[in-house]
Amino acid sequence: MAAQPPATPEDVLATERAYMRRARTLLGAMRERTVSLTAQSGDHVSTEYLKASLYRRAKALEDDPSLPLFFGRIDRLQTTEPGSDAPADAETFHIGRRHVMDEAGDPVVVDWRADVARAFYQATRSDPHGVTRRRRFGFAAGELTSFEDEHLLDPDEPDTASRILAEEIEQPRVGPMRDIVATIQPEQDDVVRFPLERSVCVQGAPGTGKTAVGLHRAAYLLHTYRDRLRRTGVLILGPNRAFLHYISQVLPALGEVDVQQMTVSELVDHVPIRGRDDLETAALKGDPRMAHVIRRAIWSHVNDPVEPLHVPRGARTWRVPASEAAETIAALRARGDGYATARALLAQRLAHRVLLRIEASGQVTDDRVQNAVARSRPMKAYVDAIWPALDPAKIVMRLLSDTDFLADAAAGILRDDEQDLIRWSRAPRSVRSAPWTHADAVLVDEATAMMQRFSGLGHVVLDEAQDLSPMELRAVGRRISGSTTVLGDIAQGTTPWATPAWPDALAHLGQEDAHIEILRQGFRVPATVVAFSSRLLPTIAPEIAPPEPVRTNRGQLEVISAGDASFVSTVRRVRERPGSLGVIASDPMVDEVGRWLQEAGLAFGQLDDDAASTLVPASLAKGLEYDHVVVVEPAAIASEERSTGELSGLRRLYVALTRAVSSLTVVHSAPLPEALLDADAHRVPSS
Repeated sequence: MAAQPPATPEDVLATERAYMRRARTLLGAMRERTVSLTAQSGDHVSTEYLKASLYRRAKALEDDPSLPLFFGRIDRLQTTEPGSDAPADAETFHIGRRHVMDEAGDPVVVDWRADVARAFYQATRSDPHGVTRRRRFGFAAGELTSFEDEHLLDPDEPDTASRILAEEIEQPRVGPMRDIVATIQPEQDDVVRFPLERSVCVQGAPGTGKTAVGLHRAAYLLHTYRDRLRRTGVLILGPNRAFLHYISQVLPALGEVDVQQMTVSELVDHVPIRGRDDLETAALKGDPRMAHVIRRAIWSHVNDPVEPLHVPRGARTWRVPASEAAETIAALRARGDGYATARALLAQRLAHRVLLRIEASGQVTDDRVQNAVARSRPMKAYVDAIWPALDPAKIVMRLLSDTDFLADAAAGILRDDEQDLIRWSRAPRSVRSAPWTHADAVLVDEATAMMQRFSGLGHVVLDEAQDLSPMELRAVGRRISGSTTVLGDIAQGTTPWATPAWPDALAHLGQEDAHIEILRQGFRVPATVVAFSSRLLPTIAPEIAPPEPVRTNRGQLEVISAGDASFVSTVRRVRERPGSLGVIASDPMVDEVGRWLQEAGLAFGQLDDDAASTLVPASLAKGLEYDHVVVVEPAAIASEERSTGELSGLRRLYVALTRAVSSLTVVHSAPLPEALLDADAHRVPSS
């Protein structure tokens, strides 16, 4: 029989497209089977729970026609029994966003989180992980458009960079953030697959993919430890709603639809926010010393008993001496329980002492007698007198408005001038009318935690963690009963209380043993932009090295000295480039820049509009990315927060400059900050 001619690239692509169509049909059948199931159980609660589970399962099986069901394939040698002379058979796995199986239950597409899929990300020529061929697919609008093969065991094949990988990384970015399952790199994959029991802190410069790594780790953990995390939950915490909107579609695209996402402000939503602290006041309220002040304020309400407890029961009144009550109180305080928890135990402990006296008199007792004594009116009155019930918001309100109360609680902790700084100018009439700020809400959260325990979450992903105050970090930490993924960049800390070093932040989180991982390869920010923005690093974070750009496209950089008219013409020119555009200005300048653009007939969307062109306040730029970025008046961004030190403003400028994926244009009329002047070789004259 004549040998079959080798398949042409067109034949291979046609075969893979047919395989994709089959996989889509099978995924649709899997979803239909789930939808057709009827939730029936022994009781109403179980039935509703089953309905919710089936709904989530059906939601996770929805097909997004704009995305391919698989993006890669590995062919590897099947392992044989030790000592066997039988040749190893080849086995093939298509790697995709979710698991798809055929009617017999055999895998058609393997979920990227499965153990067998790890070889797709980790295999190299020096360590092929048994992979003979790795195939990557190019795709557009959910259809396969191309492929390329790496023969990892062929010594004669040239070791060249993947064109498809580079094209996927450099795709234009319009709309919410995309998942990176097709482009995860080995150092990122290592972090993604850390076990649930291990907390990890990821330090990453702009463009290293730390946010994507954190989200994909959440997806991996939900897949690998689904039963445990279904009970305990997963939470994503971001710096603001614009950021959360930007990342909101990543997990659903990976089939994970039941993950809560919120900001730290929403996490501590105990009181209505009515005001805003100046930075100096906010920094002091975020100081960890405030935890000691609040603790002292709360526990100062526990009084030493001076009178004995008298409880009428039957024909007699039973007496517990004040000295025994004091012993009980001391024992409860030593346990380390919250204020309210210990208070609830006090009535039972005192009732037990009454019970012992009743039994000593020869009467028969049981737990019902003790509970009745604990709930009796004399017992409640006695407990209220020596250990009163407290409201966390009212305690903090009194602390911030009562000079004497604050002085007593803060003695030896805060100086007099510091007490003056955080104290409100006048006492509010009620909790709802108080001038609460976000920093105050964090204090209320601290007070709440000191009274009762929070139920913890199985895993928390905390992004932009470098900007949180110690008190905010404590608020997050008490929600963690399992592990955490902490993401951030010391160089991008833009608050006066920004974390100076990760061990400090991890200590406030209660995660001192977390592994610290540094991502060094930059996949998003092109080399020219890295070189320009990194001029700031020796000033803002001398210990942080710039990322190592790995993209073939070095990007474009322009520094233009221009007035209002030239600025508009520059934006109009940049806007004609394919992809998304972000115009970033200092917060006070945003309205003015918006008027310039509007008068020129250039419409720009808001941050949550998914518009192709967006006007962005510098304070909200963190975590976002655009194909093209125009930064307006860098000096204004750098000087906006000069009152708290020059570093905060320069770090905010560093954030703004590093949002660009393809091109960065800097437009200014005022002189550039001195740290950027060495990069003036890129300057072009105004148009």
